Amino acid sequence: MVAITLPDGSVKQFDGAVTGLQVAESIGPGLAKAALAVKVDGELRDLLREIETDAALEIVTRKSDEALELLRHDAAHIMAQAAQELFPDTQVTFGPATETGFYYDFARKEPFTPDDLEKIEQRMHEIVDRELVLQREVWERDAAIRFFMEQGEKYKAEHIETLPRDEIITVYRQGDWLDLCLGPHLPTTKHLGHAFKLMKVSGAYWRGDARNEQLQRIYGTAWRDEKELKAHLHMLEEAEKRDHRKLGREMNLFHFQEEAPGAVFWHPRGWTLFSQLIDYMKRRNGEGGYQEINAPEIMDRALWEASGHWEAYHEHMYTSQTEDGRTFAIKPMNCPGHVQIFNQGLRSYRELPLRFAEFGKVHRYEPSGALHGLMRVRAFTQDDAHIFCTPEHVKQEVQDATRLILEIYRDFGFDNVRIKFSDRPEKRIGTDAVWDRLEADLRGALEEMDQPYELNPGEGAFYGPKLEFVLRDAIGRDWQCGTVQVDMNLPERLDATYIGQDGERHRAAMLHIAKLGSLERFTGILIEHFAGRMPLWLSPLQVMVATITGEADGYAMEVLAALRKAGLRAEVDLRNEKINYKVREHSLKKVPVIAVVGAREAAAGAVAIRRLGGQSQEVLALPEAIHRLCLEATAPDLAEPEDPMAPALTAAAAG
Repeated sequence: MVAITLPDGSVKQFDGAVTGLQVAESIGPGLAKAALAVKVDGELRDLLREIETDAALEIVTRKSDEALELLRHDAAHIMAQAAQELFPDTQVTFGPATETGFYYDFARKEPFTPDDLEKIEQRMHEIVDRELVLQREVWERDAAIRFFMEQGEKYKAEHIETLPRDEIITVYRQGDWLDLCLGPHLPTTKHLGHAFKLMKVSGAYWRGDARNEQLQRIYGTAWRDEKELKAHLHMLEEAEKRDHRKLGREMNLFHFQEEAPGAVFWHPRGWTLFSQLIDYMKRRNGEGGYQEINAPEIMDRALWEASGHWEAYHEHMYTSQTEDGRTFAIKPMNCPGHVQIFNQGLRSYRELPLRFAEFGKVHRYEPSGALHGLMRVRAFTQDDAHIFCTPEHVKQEVQDATRLILEIYRDFGFDNVRIKFSDRPEKRIGTDAVWDRLEADLRGALEEMDQPYELNPGEGAFYGPKLEFVLRDAIGRDWQCGTVQVDMNLPERLDATYIGQDGERHRAAMLHIAKLGSLERFTGILIEHFAGRMPLWLSPLQVMVATITGEADGYAMEVLAALRKAGLRAEVDLRNEKINYKVREHSLKKVPVIAVVGAREAAAGAVAIRRLGGQSQEVLALPEAIHRLCLEATAPDLAEPEDPMAPALTAAAAG
């Protein structure tokens, strides 16, 4: 007898081995029709694979959380089959599901063209309609190697040779086509449906190593239904319009060039925006009791060896050797420098918690193919903070940091923020008792605040658990930005201690706090979130004074001086161009306010205010206009709570 326990606690008895499909059929025909796979004691399995022992079982349908990854995995296999049917000289390597779709790497002499992708996609639809059954087969290792070599699939054979001798070799067959795969898969190709689309082709290397052969990677996206696919494609269109690299050029904010790959050349307006972020964060850090410090950018290799970064990270570090034979490294992170400042002199428990913050420029070597505008760079600024405290302080410090981070995100218009709680990974340091305490502190801190969070099992750092803050932007994309981490490693390695109430030395607890993370990356996120239409307090140029005729030039300069005296970032356009041309040009550069002045405005001491995206204008006396703009341009942390003119950031993002 095999006893199957269902999610509601009920138990079904079967005479012998049973498949997930048979269990679903025993519950009802509707569930059997909707079933895609099963979870057996938490492990995702094929619907037709036999269950031979008592187990807890959950039916996976299209509505299940696991469905998308399953669908995308199958889409990759069907794409590979379609490619080989159309282009028999093509070798397949591997193709996993991704966060929004799937890809497969192919070895083929001829490059795939856009027309080829259309043909492959059409053949995929045909394969779906064939309703091919996906069958799992276990093969003997040497037989599998021999088979794939005979088929000309050297990459598959090579991969099998690298597997442990006791590894179970599984192959999935769909019709006459088969592939080496761990699974699981859908019951038939028909279960995939037609909500998929091939997106692009790019280069890749076998096993991700640039020393190996170059392959061709075809990307696709797959969803539960056409509605989800359409929404995703619309989001991609919006994302393309909002691409920070494109907007950065149009707004004249920054550029990149080959002489400094992965490093930003900030233009005046871009640096103004970047500086506004830093100024805001300095104020928030001050309110939170953080003391700003600055540690050297270049330090001796010995320190990085002591901290453990050299062993784990040296291939990503920029180094140099001086004439005296010493090796120095440009810092890839700020933590060791902060510990050195903490370690100067004896620290008493009465000084703790001690909160340090630094806008530290760090450098990390990223592969050139991974670089992506401001989102992935080699030189960037972190709003790093480290809290040194007693173990008893940890819980309260986590709560205070969490509140501050969420307040900061709200100020930037991000109200939809998820917190992920990442607990102990398989490989870690420290005793289970210490991990128990730290995880309890993190969880307890959130639960006392009634702050919802998601479990992210096994994804903590090797030195301690952490919280990850994931914000959702105006078009529904998620960005992981802030973190709160408890470190059990660095205080030990670098001997960070304090004198306790008992007069003895005690190991300090250390929290790593990143509120925005990389400021360059966060700037890119903001540009895309607001589609370049920054709220007035953040906008690098807040007001452009534009003349209608040359006779208003003198008055325009008076307006400019008055705006600047009031603290507004303003410029003037005195060119001999039509006003509609000026308005259009500055609107393309996302200038939020254009103050139009002509002979009539000069005579009245007024300005005609035009808003970005608006079709009308409002004529105001200059003092009134300045008063209103100054209120609107006040940063959220400086605005009075009852002030009706405080920026409506969420509405601006939606626009």
